[in-house]
Amino acid sequence: MDTYTNRHNMPYAPTDTADLYPETDGEPMAASDFHLEILIWLLQTLKAHFARRPDVYVSGDILTYYKEGDPRAVVAPDVLVSFGISQKQRHTYKVWEEGKVPDFVMEFSSKTTYQNDLTDKMDLYATLGIPNYLLYDAEALYLPSPLMGFQLVGGVYIPIPPGVDGGIRSDVLSLDFHIRERCLGIYDPVGAQWLQTPAETAEARAAGQATRAETAEARAAEQATRAETAEARAEQEAINRQKAEEEVKRLREQLARAQAHS
Repeated sequence: MDTYTNRHNMPYAPTDTADLYPETDGEPMAASDFHLEILIWLLQTLKAHFARRPDVYVSGDILTYYKEGDPRAVVAPDVLVSFGISQKQRHTYKVWEEGKVPDFVMEFSSKTTYQNDLTDKMDLYATLGIPNYLLYDAEALYLPSPLMGFQLVGGVYIPIPPGVDGGIRSDVLSLDFHIRERCLGIYDPVGAQWLQTPAETAEARAAGQATRAETAEARAAEQATRAETAEARAEQEAINRQKAEEEVKRLREQLARAQAHS
């Protein structure tokens, strides 16, 4: 599946052995619409984040074959990230062709998958040597924690302790994963910002431009009001000055008449 918009002129990797290594297993991509929505968001966000890194491949639910000649040796991570290979689109991920296993995988656990995610699949990913393994329970019903992370140490997955802000750090990606309002959030400590999809970035930019336009309009209105106030003050001062001059003239005339009668 390709969910990122900047994908023009990206050639497909050859899959001449498609009959031996099928490109689909017939299983649904996600357990529910809610899972699918978050999964698509995650893939778009990661692809956008690594878009300027031509050696970083991000994909989801792609059949990953890890033993040449054995089509049964296959797994389909909900999300995978692999460094050191091109971004070209693939039908399948064959470890022997790519020359490496993914560096990061993530599974969206559900009622029917969470036990396997914590046992057989975890053992498989550890055996393959995948450095980072994250689990996300979108419904917060099945895993001990809605978000769990594991780091491969000595061939065994060791739990990644949450940070002081509750985030799970992926050293491989240099990103922090969080639960935000029951959904996923990804924080980039290097860029000091929350990651967004291209659509969210465009929306935020448009909102910022609208806010700046409103601010400029309000500032212009305030300046106009100040100008009107200054003009009104100047007019009042002119009136007061004229009245004062007339009063002085009247008093002088009165004084002159009094002196003439004395």
